[in-house]
Amino acid sequence: WCQAQGGTRSYGPVFEEQPSHTLFPEGSAEEKVTLACRARANPPATYRWKMNGTELRLEPDSRYRLVAGDLVISNPTKAKDSGSYQCVASNSRGTVVSREASLRFGFLQEFSAEERDPVKITEGWGVMFTCSPPPHYPGLSYRWLLNEFPNFIPADGRRFISQTTGNLYIAKTEASDTGNYSCFATSHIDFITKSVFSKFSHLSLAADDARQFPPSIKARFPADTYALTGQAVTLECFAFGNPVPQIKWRKLDGPQSSKWIGSEPLLQIQHAGFEDEGTYECEAENAKGRDTHQGRIIIHAQPDWLDVISDTEADIGSDLRWSCVASGKPRPTVRWLRDGQPLTSQNRIEVRGGELRFSKLVQEDSGMYQCVAENKHGTVYASAELTVQALAPDFRLNPVKRLIPAARSGKVIIPCQPRAAPKATVLWTKGTELLVNSSRVTITADGTLILQNISKSDEGKYTCFAENPMGKANSTGILSVRDATKITLAPSSADINVGENLTLQCHASHDPTMDLTFTWSLDDFPIDFDKSEGHYRRASAKEAIGDLSISNAQLRHSGRYTCTAQTVVDSASESATLTVRGPPGPPGGVVVRDIGDTSVQLSWSRGFDNHSPIARYLIEARTLLSSQWKQMRTNPVNIEGNAETAQVVNLIPWMDYEFRVLASNILGIGEPSLPSSKIRTKEAAPTVAPSGLGGGGGAPNELIITWTPTLRDYQNGDGFGYIVSFRRKGSQAWLRARVPHAESLHFVYRNESIAPYTPFEVKIKAYNRKGEGPESLTAIVYSAEEEPKAAPYRVIAKSVLSSEMDVSWEPVEQGEVTGVLLGYEIRYWKDGDKEEAADRVRTAGLVTSAHVTGLNPNTVYHVSVRAYNRAGTGPPSPSTNVTTTRPPPKRPPGNISWSFSGSTVSIKWDPVVAKADESAVTGYKMLYRQDSHSAPTLYLASKSHIDIPIPEDFTHAFVQIRVTGPGGDG
Repeated sequence: WCQAQGGTRSYGPVFEEQPSHTLFPEGSAEEKVTLACRARANPPATYRWKMNGTELRLEPDSRYRLVAGDLVISNPTKAKDSGSYQCVASNSRGTVVSREASLRFGFLQEFSAEERDPVKITEGWGVMFTCSPPPHYPGLSYRWLLNEFPNFIPADGRRFISQTTGNLYIAKTEASDTGNYSCFATSHIDFITKSVFSKFSHLSLAADDARQFPPSIKARFPADTYALTGQAVTLECFAFGNPVPQIKWRKLDGPQSSKWIGSEPLLQIQHAGFEDEGTYECEAENAKGRDTHQGRIIIHAQPDWLDVISDTEADIGSDLRWSCVASGKPRPTVRWLRDGQPLTSQNRIEVRGGELRFSKLVQEDSGMYQCVAENKHGTVYASAELTVQALAPDFRLNPVKRLIPAARSGKVIIPCQPRAAPKATVLWTKGTELLVNSSRVTITADGTLILQNISKSDEGKYTCFAENPMGKANSTGILSVRDATKITLAPSSADINVGENLTLQCHASHDPTMDLTFTWSLDDFPIDFDKSEGHYRRASAKEAIGDLSISNAQLRHSGRYTCTAQTVVDSASESATLTVRGPPGPPGGVVVRDIGDTSVQLSWSRGFDNHSPIARYLIEARTLLSSQWKQMRTNPVNIEGNAETAQVVNLIPWMDYEFRVLASNILGIGEPSLPSSKIRTKEAAPTVAPSGLGGGGGAPNELIITWTPTLRDYQNGDGFGYIVSFRRKGSQAWLRARVPHAESLHFVYRNESIAPYTPFEVKIKAYNRKGEGPESLTAIVYSAEEEPKAAPYRVIAKSVLSSEMDVSWEPVEQGEVTGVLLGYEIRYWKDGDKEEAADRVRTAGLVTSAHVTGLNPNTVYHVSVRAYNRAGTGPPSPSTNVTTTRPPPKRPPGNISWSFSGSTVSIKWDPVVAKADESAVTGYKMLYRQDSHSAPTLYLASKSHIDIPIPEDFTHAFVQIRVTGPGGDG
């Protein structure tokens, strides 16, 4: 109301910034501490501060200054200023107090100057060095020095530094551990870091007796570890032992948390919650034994509001109940403050824990209230302002509507809601007639007037009179009676298929002086045409027609449609039912039972038939080998629409399956059911022999048998492997060998009696723990070959170009090769190089020549040829020599000119003369091309000119000329 009159609303203080716990480093160069406090209030707030519950005197020459609401302490000292601080903000509306904030002083003193005793133990035993840190606040981080700075000892599995005590533990000493040890402690306060280190303690080791001993836990976490929710929790556990023990953690009374961060001696839980509470065990184990230690983590929580008070305006004389509810562990207690002072039960006020009750409010109850929840871990405050109002009735903000239209035979509701405190009593008049409750007239408890079955005679002036002890007021409106709205053409129920279109009709008549609108709802939910994805649209723009057009109907469009024709005074509605038929919905509750090796029994429950009978069911499955669903064979083959069970057959033994069921009707196949739980079929002996049987090669006296590993689909059970059977061709007895593991792909049989390239008959079958499978067809596999014994002969090498040569030879006889001749290997090396550095080219098959490229021009090469097979290469042929030709001239033809004579063109150029280190010029090659798209023509010329014919439509041509000779093209 004040705002409506142009004034500014006043309100009590609301904290926008409150003091926080502060840690001040002793000896800091900073000369002051600031505790923040700022409150929003109108009129503006004034501020006071309390220390340890006593108000501070802020005098001009004091070390305490008030800057806005902040408290500034100059030259703070621990003796005078350490304590708890609280800000108090006040204005004419009331007073609030802030949360308490502590000011503490951080420090780290020096280690004791006393010398530390030396330590002497037997090498291999464990040892602990005590840190005994100096007085400090807050906590420290610890490292240890060995001999000198900065040679810090790493925390590995053998050595451990407790961040709780600072002690250093060595599980098993080694010779390298001998030396001087110092504890290095560091304090971190804001951006200030300070470190101190202790006197050195010398460690010497006696001779190692090499004796091993079981673990003994030395660094133990407490029996009870308390932590707050959201904090990190760290448990330490480290043991002596030889060999060095391994540390394992477990929770004894619940599952391991995903928040664990395990690094052997430490168990760390980030952001601990109540689910992490319980008993934890550390186990140290080595080859000689084990040791365990147990302790509990107990989770507590600071207070946290679940329900708080809010600013409230209440009428004078009324009752009020406020409630504050807080969670926390231990359970928080709740107390109340009014204008910063403790509030207890008195007269009309009852305080009961988190509940505050007022009876018959008076204006003196106005003020700032706070509820405070606290346990030993913290305190939280919630504030609210109570304003007790006393107002005479006032219609200025909410008068009776000046013109009130109503429909003939309808109903009209006229509210009477003046602003008043306490609540006003209300009377209604029509003209000079006082209205009372009757069959057509109702005046509700809140003063609302309701007229029913309205006729023309009800038109006139209606006045609401409101009165309370503070005064009285009235407000008047005029009732005007209009023609009623009626549906003249109602929508009709319909039955359609998915994807079809339909129009639901709806026409109405109404009072011509008023606007008419149509709305549609489906099952009482309004239709949003903008979000219908084009399925709904209005079929007519005419005022009295509200037809609804439905396009590409879907199953979700089935239901009860209601058309409502509405004016500002009344409305009329009619409904119709639309049935959309479609493919069936997904079946439910797929259950797998009677699981065999190649079949299972499936059952399910019927889904919605979507208004068209279910004709049949399909069953699909997928395995762990594929994410694709495939239709399965069933018994019966065709599953009728009234069935709810079927057998799935032709499954793979020992395979993980998921199943789903689909229903179909004349309109199509519906959505699949949810997948069944995953099952595994029973095991069975293999039913398929391994494929790809072959082999050969290897070292002398070896028979290598190879096959394609059997896929998971065909293993049929655990313990899968292969049985290989083999014998020399022509012999009677079979030798057998078992090769475990499904991924195996070869078997090697070694025997000194195996001659090179001996044929063996070989067959293979698979086995698993359920039995053996069928054998494969017999294959012939040869034992290892030996290198060819003979060398090619009559090797001829001929230089072709400056970087190429042709090599030919006479082949070895097939009888001189024990095995299959794979080809020949040409080795070539420069004169002066060793044969071991030769380059090599291999041919395949029985060819007796090769073309070698990549040679150096004008260079002498030695060439030899060897036969090779799978066992290796045979002896070399006698080597032969070849000298590559000199390279072609580097200078290209120049000064190209041309002249025309009739139908020919004569092209000339400067001749190229070879240098002493270049091969001779024997002629020229010219590429001639009519245009950039046509194929080129090659012309050869022995001299430095050539005549060529030209076509009649000649306009231009492209030519390119190069020199040629024994060394190739230039």
